Amino acid sequence: MKYQFTPRGVCSQKIEFELDGGKLKNVSFLGGCSGNLKAIGKLVEGMEADKVVSLLAGNTCGYKETSCADQLTLAIQKAQKEEAERG
Repeated sequence: MKYQFTPRGVCSQKIEFELDGGKLKNVSFLGGCSGNLKAIGKLVEGMEADKVVSLLAGNTCGYKETSCADQLTLAIQKAQKEEAERG
C-alpha cells in the first residue's frame, strides 16, 4: 500500500513510500537535500521496514532534533500501525 507523510522540523515537505509485505519500496522525498534523500531511497529499497527504523531512528540533522531519515522512521511506524489496525 502507498503512504504519504508530512514531515515536521526538516526541509523536506513530503515523504512517499510503499509497504509491501513489510518491505519498503519506492521511497521518495519532496524537497530537502535532493542527492542525500535520493540515496536514502535507494539504500532502503526492498529492506524490511523494521530494519530501516532500527537503523535510522533518532538520526539528527545539524542543530535539529530530527532529520529526514528520522522522519521516515516515524512515517514507517505510522504506516505499520495503520496496517495493523486494518488487520
